[in-house]
Amino acid sequence: MKAIKLKNFGGVENFLLDEAIPLPKIGKKEVLVEIIASAFNPIDYQMRQGRPESKKMRSFILGREFSGRIIKIGSDVKKFKEGDDVLAAAGSMGSNGTYASHISVPEAVVVHKPTNLSYEVAAAIPVAGLTAIQCINRLPLSAGDSIFVSGAAGGVGLMLTKLLLANGYLNIVVTAGNEESRSKLLALGISSDRIIDYKHPKLKEEIFRINQNNLFKACIDLVGDHMSEICASLLAINGYYMDVTALTTIGARAKLFDKGATIINVSNYAYSLQGDLAYYGNQLKSVVDFLKRELICPPPIKVVGDFNVQTVKEAHEILEKNLSKGNKLVMIHKR
Repeated sequence: MKAIKLKNFGGVENFLLDEAIPLPKIGKKEVLVEIIASAFNPIDYQMRQGRPESKKMRSFILGREFSGRIIKIGSDVKKFKEGDDVLAAAGSMGSNGTYASHISVPEAVVVHKPTNLSYEVAAAIPVAGLTAIQCINRLPLSAGDSIFVSGAAGGVGLMLTKLLLANGYLNIVVTAGNEESRSKLLALGISSDRIIDYKHPKLKEEIFRINQNNLFKACIDLVGDHMSEICASLLAINGYYMDVTALTTIGARAKLFDKGATIINVSNYAYSLQGDLAYYGNQLKSVVDFLKRELICPPPIKVVGDFNVQTVKEAHEILEKNLSKGNKLVMIHKR
C-alpha cells in the first residue's frame, strides 16, 4: 500500500511518500478498509512535533479518522461485509494512521456511513463528534449555568456548541477569530453579543463583561496554551475546567489549583487504554443519530487536496497557524 510517513519529529519537511508498504493484516474481529477520504486534526501536528500525545503513536503514519470501503473482513466480524461504506476514528487502534491507502481496524470502532453524506464530509465527523459528545456527557451542569467555550468555531467547537444549545445550555460565551467563523456560530443560534474575537486586546476583561461581570461555572478549552490561562482566570471557585488539548500552561494549572477547580480531561483515546473499543462504535452511532435528527450538523469542510505529501504539509501548516477558519481539513485518497 501507499502511505505518507513521518521520518522524524519536527517540521513538515519530515513527511515522505512510501509506496511499498505491505497491506495490513487483519485479526478475526477486524476489517480492512480502503481509505477514500481522511481528515486532519490539531493532534496531528502536535504529534509531528513530538509533543506529549506523540507517545500514543503506534505508527509513523499519522492521521486519526477516515471514511472508506471495507475490502476484507475477519472471520468473526458480524456487523459488516465487504463493500460496506464506513467511517471511524481509528486513533491509535488501527494498524497505522490514516495518511495511507489502507487501514485495518477493529470492527467495534467502525460504523456505516450514512448514504446522504459524501466520503469527504463523513471523514470529518468521527473525532469532532466523539469529542463533542464526550464533553456533553461529562458536563455536570444545570442548563442555566454559564459556560465559556474557547475555539468554538473549530470542527469540535461547532458540533459541541450545537449540542450545548440542543441540551438547553443557553448561557454561553464563545470565541471566534474572523467573520467567517463568526457567521458559522451565528448560524447555530449564538447571539452576536456572545461571540468575541480571540484577538481582542483585552480579551479576558471583555469576556468577563459579556458574562455580566460574573465568573463562569465551566470553561471548555479547545485551544490550550495561552487560552488555558484566560480560562483559569475566568473560572469561578470550584468551577469546571474541561481540557480537550493537554496544553495547559504551568500558570494555568497553578491558578486552577488555587481555585479548587475540577479538571475534566477529555481524551478520546482513554477508553482504548482499558480495551473498551465498543465505546467508540457506540458513541459514533450516537453522533450519526444526532446528525440524522439534526441535533448537530456535519462540520464544514475544506478539501485541501488529493493524497500526496504536499497536501499533508499544507494541511499541517494551516492547522499550526490557526488558519482553518472553522473548517475541518480533508484529504481525498480516491476519486
